Amino acid sequence: MKWQGDRRSTNVRMSGGKAAGGGIFGIIIGLVLWLVFGVNPMTAFQTGQSVTAGSSSSSTQPVNDDSRDTQFVETILANTEDVWDQIFKDLGGTYKKPTLVLFNGRTNSACGSATSATGPFYCPGDQQLYLDTSFFAEMRNSLGISGDQQESANPENQDKAGDFAQAYVIAHEVGHHVQTLLGISQKVTEARRQLNETQANQLSVRQELQADCFAGVWANYNQQRVDFLEPGDIDEALHAASQIGDDRLTQGTVSPDNFTHGTSQQRVNWFTRGLNSGNINSCDTFSGSI
Repeated sequence: MKWQGDRRSTNVRMSGGKAAGGGIFGIIIGLVLWLVFGVNPMTAFQTGQSVTAGSSSSSTQPVNDDSRDTQFVETILANTEDVWDQIFKDLGGTYKKPTLVLFNGRTNSACGSATSATGPFYCPGDQQLYLDTSFFAEMRNSLGISGDQQESANPENQDKAGDFAQAYVIAHEVGHHVQTLLGISQKVTEARRQLNETQANQLSVRQELQADCFAGVWANYNQQRVDFLEPGDIDEALHAASQIGDDRLTQGTVSPDNFTHGTSQQRVNWFTRGLNSGNINSCDTFSGSI
């Protein structure tokens, strides 16, 4: 991706929370929650099922970190702002930009406390995205999502490896924000209260796949930008989607009834659908089969 030099969002904040529970220890705790209690640490907050009133994010402040990862996050968030602003304008509406909170180890949100093990998430309660500063390194090291292998092997290209895969993750979380603005998240939350656990999980899968499709729509708007995308970028996103499907992450240890994000193939399919159409109307994951 040729993102350097593009506009950077002013809606990125650094959390005032203290670091705790991160690294491999946090990952182990997350896996225990998932495998023993059936709680997926990557999705507990995204579905909005744990939203509590009166619990807001710890104090945030403008980012004074000018690291490469921070610049990247600010640039990608700005790009999503531009794309969704245009889409909402075409629909006769106004896009309300979310805030992205960068935190180190632990923070609080209107959806509860979050640690590194939670992974990136969107909280509909405060309409903010949350991203741990160590996530990109863990994404590269733990999930093997690092872009083209030849590119990664070249020290001169280390900063480029996996850029679009990482951008896809941000775009997916922004997709949840779009669902909130469109009233979809609220309807899902209401419906989940009337369903048993298996049915609620199936509804969560549909919600997550729609966020993947919305990420694909975002990618479509950038596909014609030769000054932004490079050969192999779309393949990076597809690879990322295939790596974080419930079936691949759990490796058969969790029943499909407990899936909350969808299989690798489903995630790839819905991202591709949004990518090919560039139209949010093609992202109706709540009707028919998925």
